[in-house]
Amino acid sequence: MTVSIAPFARTTPQPRAMLELIKPITWFPPVWAYLCGAVSSGAALSGNWGIVILGMVLAGPVVCGMSQAANDWCDRHVDAVNEPGRPIPSGRIPGRWGLYIALVMTVLSLVIGWLLGPWGFGATVAGVIAAWAYSAEPVRLKRSGWWGPGLVGLSYEGLPWFTGAAVLLSAAPRFEVVIIALLYALGAHGIMTLNDFKALEGDRQHGVRSLPVVLGPEVAARIACTTMAMAQAVVIALLLIWGAPWHAGAVILLLLAQVLAMRRLFRDPKKYAPWYNGTGIVFYVSGMMIAAFALRNLGGAG
Repeated sequence: MTVSIAPFARTTPQPRAMLELIKPITWFPPVWAYLCGAVSSGAALSGNWGIVILGMVLAGPVVCGMSQAANDWCDRHVDAVNEPGRPIPSGRIPGRWGLYIALVMTVLSLVIGWLLGPWGFGATVAGVIAAWAYSAEPVRLKRSGWWGPGLVGLSYEGLPWFTGAAVLLSAAPRFEVVIIALLYALGAHGIMTLNDFKALEGDRQHGVRSLPVVLGPEVAARIACTTMAMAQAVVIALLLIWGAPWHAGAVILLLLAQVLAMRRLFRDPKKYAPWYNGTGIVFYVSGMMIAAFALRNLGGAG
């Protein structure tokens, strides 16, 4: 006679799974972009590090972490196909706990944003709205291979960059800062498209029309790389026009390194997309900081 014992069903989240839910690995882009914004503002960083660090925490662990929790909750049916080991489909975060975590972090985001003044709070509101619009029905912009990555690029790169500058200045950043932030945000559309390669099967089954699903991996990879390269080419041209040739030259070298990495990506986009996101993107974000220092010098800051 055998006795079958039902597996233990959790009623509270596993602590490690809660950290996994908010994906620390995704915090770097908005944290880095916020720091780029602070540098590019031209404002003195000495004496303002408390505001800078608080803004980086807000951009990364809090707002980005909240967006990841919201996305995992809204994507739990897709993840059950693509990645059943993720915290929610695996049961390590049971019931509606994933939703509760996302909602609590939404409130926390707004509280911290309020501490950064009107510019910081306004940007936080925009970021929170973007996070839920990307993942949640009925809007769910994630369904579109064009609007979804575009919104994430703006939220991960453009908005934090703008916010980092605006908070330190207590005013809107100058035109040059805004246009460079926007260009790197537009280029990030390509980064987000490459990120969609890991979810091809589940996206097909659940109607998420990412570019890899709609156009195929080969075409999607070429569109992603063209988007990234063109954005940086315009940044280089602007830096040259604005009298920052050394910074422009450094960004050119970083772009050439990306082009070499892209050649490998094109051999097998589905296989090499994760590799490119771990290597080629380093050159992309390095160029962001170089451009930020160019803007700082143009602003005449010491």
